[in-house]
Amino acid sequence: MQDPNEDTEWNDILRRKGILPQKEVAPEIEDPTPEELEARDYGTTVDDLDALLDDELDEDEEAIMQQMRDSRIAAMKIKASKDRFGEVKEITAQAWKQEINEAGDDIWVIVHLYDKGVMLSNILNNHFVHLAQKYKHVKFVRGVAKQCVPNYPDKNLPTVFVYKNGTLIIQWIGGGNFGPEPKLEVIEWMLHEKTIIDSDLEEDPRKKTEDMFTRNVLNYVGKGQQDE
Repeated sequence: MQDPNEDTEWNDILRRKGILPQKEVAPEIEDPTPEELEARDYGTTVDDLDALLDDELDEDEEAIMQQMRDSRIAAMKIKASKDRFGEVKEITAQAWKQEINEAGDDIWVIVHLYDKGVMLSNILNNHFVHLAQKYKHVKFVRGVAKQCVPNYPDKNLPTVFVYKNGTLIIQWIGGGNFGPEPKLEVIEWMLHEKTIIDSDLEEDPRKKTEDMFTRNVLNYVGKGQQDE
């Protein structure tokens, strides 16, 4: 956030408009470059800038205001393009091509083939709902396996496909890829490890479980040897 006490031409404009309090001393400053203006976050909304543009401004003030407004709108468009999904969409075979193969350029698409009778499928469905809300730039879809792929074997469930630009990039087929009751962090790590998402997880959560299991085994063996 830009410091409201900083002596900049932008803050001088805001002081003249009554948005910031006046300073006792207002030394002359150099005009900010367009690059500097674009890099700053003044916490001003597009509506605020529109209101200021409606006031009487000199040519330099109006140019700065307009540049800030254009920069704000561009940033909003970029954010909207990245956060375009946010939920898991149910699909069938008829929608496969449109929703997956034609999802858009450079968009990751996570496809979960499931069956409600498979417990692990239900676990993954719940996890993907949370991940879709957290990583809104990734498209998450799911479909009942046999409604998407006729005669799809139950032994292959759950199945997770990952597409990008219409191409199948990754496939996890069967429960052995996920473990019996995987936690949300495990699925998040699997996607992070494949650079599909950028998670703040630092290591595979399963490693902690394995380390704990190893320690328990060693402790048990050591205790048995002491008893002898």
